[in-house]
Amino acid sequence: MMSRLSVAIITYNEEEEIKDCLESVKWADEIVVVDSFSTDKTLDICRQYTNKVFQHEWSGYSNQKNYAINVTTNPWILILDADERVSERLTKEIKEILDKDLGVDGYYIPRKSYFLGRWIRYGGWYPDYSIRLFRKDKGRFEQREVHESVRINGKTAKLKNHLEHYTYRNLSEYIQRMDRYSTLAAMEMVGEGRRSGPRNILFRPILTFFRMYILKQGFREGIYGLLISVLYSYYTFLKYAKLWEMRKIS
Repeated sequence: MMSRLSVAIITYNEEEEIKDCLESVKWADEIVVVDSFSTDKTLDICRQYTNKVFQHEWSGYSNQKNYAINVTTNPWILILDADERVSERLTKEIKEILDKDLGVDGYYIPRKSYFLGRWIRYGGWYPDYSIRLFRKDKGRFEQREVHESVRINGKTAKLKNHLEHYTYRNLSEYIQRMDRYSTLAAMEMVGEGRRSGPRNILFRPILTFFRMYILKQGFREGIYGLLISVLYSYYTFLKYAKLWEMRKIS
C-alpha cells in the first residue's frame, strides 16, 4: 500500500506564483498551506485546492515551515516554496518511492532554477540539491534566519528528477530580496558571535565573484552569469557591511 503524502507550503502575497505550484501537486493526499496574513488573492487561490489553509503570524522561515509540518497529518512530507513546481517526472518518481519502503528517511531533490526566465546551469546554481521529501517523524528545519534546511535523523538518498524553481522574475525583485536576506544573514552571524571589518567587506565580495564566475563557470551563462555573479558579490558585501553596522551599534 502506498504511503500517504502531505505537501506543506508557506505563503505571503503569492497570488502570481501559488496557483502553478498547487496545480503541480494536486495529486497529493493532502496539501497544507500556512499563510502569514496575505493581503492579495493568495488565500482565495489556495482554498480552491485545499481546505487545510492556516494563518499563522510570521515567525521566521524555519519556524514557519516547521509549523506547517506540524499541522500535516500524513507520514511523508514534501516541502515546497510558492515559486516551485513538481514536474511530471518528479511526481512519478515520488509516487514510486511512496509505493515502496526503501529504508530511506529523507531525499535530496535537485532544482532547476530559472533567473529572468532562463534555466541557469553554471555558477553553482545547478543541481542545487536540498532535502524536500522526508518522513515526518525524521525531519525538521534547523533554526536559521535564512537559507534554512531540513535536518534528517536517519538515512538519506538523492532523487534523479528535478524540482523546477522559478525565482527572480526581474532585477528589482532580486534586489529587494537581497536587502532582506542580507539583513537576516547578518543577524544570524551576530547570533553566532561573528564580526566584520574592512577585509571582510572588501575581499569577501571579490572572492564570491571569482568563485561563481570563474571557478564554477558562471561565465558560460553569458550576461546572465555575469549578472548573477555581480549580484551575489553585492549580497556578500551587504551581509558583511550590515554585520559590521549591527556590531557597531549593539
